[in-house]
Amino acid sequence: MRTFLLISITTLLLSPAKKPGFDQFCDEFVQKYQSLNLPQRDLAYIDMLRHIKSPDSVRQQQKFFKEMQAGLADFHRATLDKNQRLDYDLIQYETTLNLQRLDLESRWTPTDKIPAGGIISIPNGKEWYAYLLKRWVDADVTPDQIYQFGLSEIDRVEGHIKNIQQQTGLTEDEFYRHLNDSSFFIKDPAEVQKAFERARAIVQSNLYKLFSDTVVPPLNIARGEEKALAQTPGYYNPPTFYYNLFDKPYNKRQVDWLYIHEGIPGHHYQISIANKLKVSPVQALFTYFGYIEGWGAYAEELGKDLGLYQTPYDELGKWEWDIVRSVRVPLDVGLNYYGWTDEQALAFWKKNIRGQDDIAQREINRMRRWPAQVVTYKYGALQFLHWRQQLKIDIRRFHDKVLNRGALPFSILLSTFTTDESP
Repeated sequence: MRTFLLISITTLLLSPAKKPGFDQFCDEFVQKYQSLNLPQRDLAYIDMLRHIKSPDSVRQQQKFFKEMQAGLADFHRATLDKNQRLDYDLIQYETTLNLQRLDLESRWTPTDKIPAGGIISIPNGKEWYAYLLKRWVDADVTPDQIYQFGLSEIDRVEGHIKNIQQQTGLTEDEFYRHLNDSSFFIKDPAEVQKAFERARAIVQSNLYKLFSDTVVPPLNIARGEEKALAQTPGYYNPPTFYYNLFDKPYNKRQVDWLYIHEGIPGHHYQISIANKLKVSPVQALFTYFGYIEGWGAYAEELGKDLGLYQTPYDELGKWEWDIVRSVRVPLDVGLNYYGWTDEQALAFWKKNIRGQDDIAQREINRMRRWPAQVVTYKYGALQFLHWRQQLKIDIRRFHDKVLNRGALPFSILLSTFTTDESP
């Protein structure tokens, strides 16, 4: 008996330790990540810098993410099932981005007064901006790539506006003068409410044409009361879509696209689908705004199929705001990476947008305060559009593929299209 015990103990000592399973590794990642108590993502770069933790905390975070990065090497992605592969990809994605962030934070010297002239005005500002683009948009993007993407989108959207102008039979000058006609503006709040309720009814009756799941929780429509948000035509705070009607009459051309973006099938619809999904604890840790805002902007492209955009001017409303979004993309890079002055930015705006000079400085200030955030709308919308064209499948099936995995980084979401049928 003693000999048998001795042999058994020796065998255990000489045998390599059994590695924990991948699910256990994911549980460890979630538990340790949560224990770091990382702050929520800040829109304003000044707030982000103020929330950088102590050098000891930065080193602790670096140790954790490096350990998790090394731990992934113990597993072969190809041997995992499709849900495990998604967790694997997310952990890899987050460890890489967080180590980039921590490298920058380790070189940041806290100061009582952070320069307010934009992120380019701080030490390593261009590196910070390149990181923020990856964090807000996707890990594969670069500032130069995004700048060129923005220029191409300006051309595309200008083409749509020109096409609508030609449909009206008006010259360019006549067309832009006509856009200020009083017939386009609603003063009575009750009429604005009715306009959005009409849009809701039309979309609901046509939703089945584009989406498999048409069971959507009720969406409330109400007039907004927060003057701090008055610069936007409307916003969504679950389960209510608020339209902003304060000192100026409401532009009819904003009704269709805004309802789609904020309501159905935009944010309200996407969130209702997400709430039905069972996601892993790893996925539940993270929010990807590129996907969320990109979906809202992409949904606007579906207006005609949903029964809206019944006149050229209704459709024009979508492109009037989309040209703003398009111009903001290269502007954001110009201000925060190339070092453009406000004067250069304003000249670029006026060159590419007609009739909206009143909001130009507001948008420039926003991009200086919130670097990279405005890129999410356009980049995400075009990802969805391109995938839909490339996959060439029934549109309802395409929307299922995009929505039924939840909000993910685009590079990871794309990989699920080819793996969803595999075990």
